[in-house]
Amino acid sequence: MKIYHELLSTITKRKPVVLCTVINSNRSVPRKAGAKMLVFEDGSTLDTIGGGEMESRVITEALIAIEDKKPRQLDYSLVNPSEGDPGVCGGEITIYLEPYMPQITIYILGAGHIGKAVSELSHWLGYRVVIWDDRKEIIENFEGQGNVVSGSLSEALEKEPVDKHTRVVAVTRNADVDGRALPFILKTPATYIGLMGSQKRWGVVRDILLTQGVSEGEIDRIATPIGLKISAESPEEIAVSILAEVIAFENAS
Repeated sequence: MKIYHELLSTITKRKPVVLCTVINSNRSVPRKAGAKMLVFEDGSTLDTIGGGEMESRVITEALIAIEDKKPRQLDYSLVNPSEGDPGVCGGEITIYLEPYMPQITIYILGAGHIGKAVSELSHWLGYRVVIWDDRKEIIENFEGQGNVVSGSLSEALEKEPVDKHTRVVAVTRNADVDGRALPFILKTPATYIGLMGSQKRWGVVRDILLTQGVSEGEIDRIATPIGLKISAESPEEIAVSILAEVIAFENAS
């Protein structure tokens, strides 16, 4: 059971991991069907499926599985190394690699009407949700709708950190809030940062960021205006356009 406890612990810590299971074996092989091994994102492992060159190849494939998020089945003959086989045991072995990825977090900046709609739709789509607003009286209305944080964004990021599995959706009430919040977000490893607003508002936000010393390269990480162009008007329609863009980003990556 140790391997399952470690699997759950790793997932809880929001770290990717691959479960490698021997699902079939014939004749002489180092481990029989049912043997399991975990491969972590740094290439370290827990337990073994046989060691040697075969296991080394499995670890390499597991790290690729973490990158492309796709399971795979590996079939090896352990007969003739001169022909590329990873062993000389004399049998055949099949190993199934199952990557477990951290749940994607939608980190919403702004708890207004659109933030609420994005939160509700994100929950429905199965995302983990974090909602931030600097106005405590507003954010209190979101209790029970996700991980809610208020006050300064720097403090909020300590309570609810942003990692590479986080998608930031900035739908705040004005450009000043954007200008204060985005420098903190741009210091995180978030791989998607979307900002709501008109071109005029974006111009104001961009100037604020430049004044604060944010580089052009960092500013280019921001996708604006956020959302697919579907002529959305209501908060719910805008939420659909925003999360459609997030889904498109996920599928492209």
